[in-house]
Amino acid sequence: MTENKYDFFLGGVIQGSVADKSIRTQDYRERIKAIVSAKTPDRTVYCPYSTHNASVKYDDEKADQVFRDHIDLATKCGCMIAYTPEASMGTAIEMWECHRAGVPIISITSLRHNWVVRILSSVVCEDLDEFEKWLSEENLGAMIAGR
Repeated sequence: MTENKYDFFLGGVIQGSVADKSIRTQDYRERIKAIVSAKTPDRTVYCPYSTHNASVKYDDEKADQVFRDHIDLATKCGCMIAYTPEASMGTAIEMWECHRAGVPIISITSLRHNWVVRILSSVVCEDLDEFEKWLSEENLGAMIAGR
């Protein structure tokens, strides 16, 4: 799918709309990685949370560098998976930059009427079950060809 080391960049809500340094549950990440592994076993996934699970505690300089590095990596992946059961500013920026770079985006969200989701997503799956049903090499190929 790509010359980069990763086929998928896994973006998703970490803080969402919380006002403090707490984060939303990140259980969805393991399920998405398991779905990708089962349905497309030769594909690789980069999950920012796996290597930066304490990012809400980073100082501004480190947070800025990690965010910029993730944007750079996301725009070089073959596809972005965006898990947003609620609005996520970081994920929206990653989606925008991927869209500008021509990287297809699979959104997993019930927010299908949100204008950012509508204009940036190549595919919108309502939830993880729908994503699991949709994901296949054939559907990936068709999505990429239609991009």
